[in-house]
Amino acid sequence: MSRSDFPPGYDDSRSPLYPGQPGPAPPAYGFPAFDGQPQPQYGPGPGMYPPGPQPQPSAPYPGQPGMYPHSGGGPGQGYPAPNMPPMMPIMPVMPMPHSEEGDSEGFAASGGWDSMTVRHAFIRKVYLILAAQLLVTVSIVAVFTFVDKVRSFVRDYPAVYWASYAIYFITHMVLVCCKGPRRRHPWNLILLAIFTLAMSYMTGTISSYYDTKAVFLALGITMIVCVIVTVFCFQTKVDFTSCGGLFSVLGIVVFVTGIITAIVLSFKYIFWLHMLYAAIGAIVFTLFLAYHTQLLIGNRKNSISPEEYVFGALSIYVDIVQIFMFLLQIIGGSSK
Repeated sequence: MSRSDFPPGYDDSRSPLYPGQPGPAPPAYGFPAFDGQPQPQYGPGPGMYPPGPQPQPSAPYPGQPGMYPHSGGGPGQGYPAPNMPPMMPIMPVMPMPHSEEGDSEGFAASGGWDSMTVRHAFIRKVYLILAAQLLVTVSIVAVFTFVDKVRSFVRDYPAVYWASYAIYFITHMVLVCCKGPRRRHPWNLILLAIFTLAMSYMTGTISSYYDTKAVFLALGITMIVCVIVTVFCFQTKVDFTSCGGLFSVLGIVVFVTGIITAIVLSFKYIFWLHMLYAAIGAIVFTLFLAYHTQLLIGNRKNSISPEEYVFGALSIYVDIVQIFMFLLQIIGGSSK
């Protein structure tokens, strides 16, 4: 029998079969070889490879506390950032008291109009002032929505927002409660301009925290609501001006509810509470828009005196802006 008929020995089995090729792989997992020498480990063992990436903890669920987007996050999250006021407690323009002696505080009976010419001139002046106010507000909202540097500024400095709210509140009280400054030219227009700029800044600040699509959608719905309410006031036989006491109560309730809701949301954000207040606010200010529009038209029980063009523009302007902001909160919160 030739040597080739026998199986190779152990030393021959460890040599390469052909020149340039490695021999059979040694035993894995560190078992000792037959010669008593331990073989290197080829399996996964400690210290063999550098440590891989460690598993990261899973992200918390969106419903957990403290999960609101930070101030530098992108818009359109539906939830406002912690350093942004989720809503602002706005006082509606309250109806001015009316006495039997005549135009004591701005109201007059429907027969107090001198002529149709005076009435049309008054309505035209009010809507011209209102158009200028809305143009300023829409321009500021557009800048705060599209310019990233401005958007970052208003988010990083919320104190400016509260300063503008203080200016808004003071000028609002002066124009509504003080007959002299409201009727004296040019102080009435100066105060109205300051009031418009302050409220436009607040509107732009809130708009900067929402997605551009939500802002445009809220703006479109607000325009539709205003047109429908105006046409309704011209056509309906319902007299909202005879319910001045009811609207006074609604105004007080909305103002107090807004303050309470703002305090509650500052400690803990409650989504349904925010949406409920926004829905109530949108409905109430739509009713206020109908009420103030009928006061402006003057063909109902009560009407605004022709000298109160500043009050007429102020009241309708506040109603329109508030409807827009409440709708924006609803649309922005629902689009999460």
